[in-house]
Amino acid sequence: MTGYTDDLRLAHMMADSADDLTMRRFKAVDLRVDTKPDLTPVSDADQAVEDAIRGTLRRARPRDAVIGEETGRTSGYGSRCWVVDPIDGTKNYVRGVPVWATLIALMEHGRVVVGVVSAPALGRRWWAARDGGAWTGRSLTKASRCTVSSVSRLSDASFSYSSFGGWEERGRLAEFIDLSRAVWRTRAYGDFWSHVMVAEGAVDISAEPELSAWDMAALTVIVEEAGGVWTDLSGAPDVDGGSLVCANPLLHPEVLKRLGD
Repeated sequence: MTGYTDDLRLAHMMADSADDLTMRRFKAVDLRVDTKPDLTPVSDADQAVEDAIRGTLRRARPRDAVIGEETGRTSGYGSRCWVVDPIDGTKNYVRGVPVWATLIALMEHGRVVVGVVSAPALGRRWWAARDGGAWTGRSLTKASRCTVSSVSRLSDASFSYSSFGGWEERGRLAEFIDLSRAVWRTRAYGDFWSHVMVAEGAVDISAEPELSAWDMAALTVIVEEAGGVWTDLSGAPDVDGGSLVCANPLLHPEVLKRLGD
């Protein structure tokens, strides 16, 4: 039990609702997909999930601010802010690939204190509350604890990423390839999945060069509560840093030295 138990339960309840919405529209023949100004896709399911979560928060936490990928920020009155990515992995979602998730986080005084990642097409969910550990399972009552790996050498490490393109645009492709050659194994599991598998200890390193706060917030507290380390490419633990590097504490310094700005 932590001081955020009620908030964690609320986040699970919102994730349950999101799962119902996303699974009903997944692979739907009439799924509507538009292109946003940044040329990324958005489906009618993305908007429906964010609208549903915002509606719940207006009723249950009316003083809290909300930041969502589709609608931006709404004003709150206190130090708390919910950060929502209705569907992380929309490109997978619209193509029928089951690797996507709803990400829900709560920040207080600028620090992430609750995170839930729900991937219903995979039948998996991950969550954490500050000082309460990181967990995975189908529900709060059917869960196992997440712990990062104890792999200590890059030559024994598994590294997961999303794509080459972002590293090239960031001007870090050579560094990315250097790290890929130094590790035991690379796989492009991508998006949220790379990072929660670091929390589970199934993967040792994950990194993405271009992210927004809603892509990262829920993941950071899960990795941290599992005993891992996360930063942006500059080495700062900043959800607005625009990038994310996760690893166990034995590997993170060396990974950052090779990849970092």
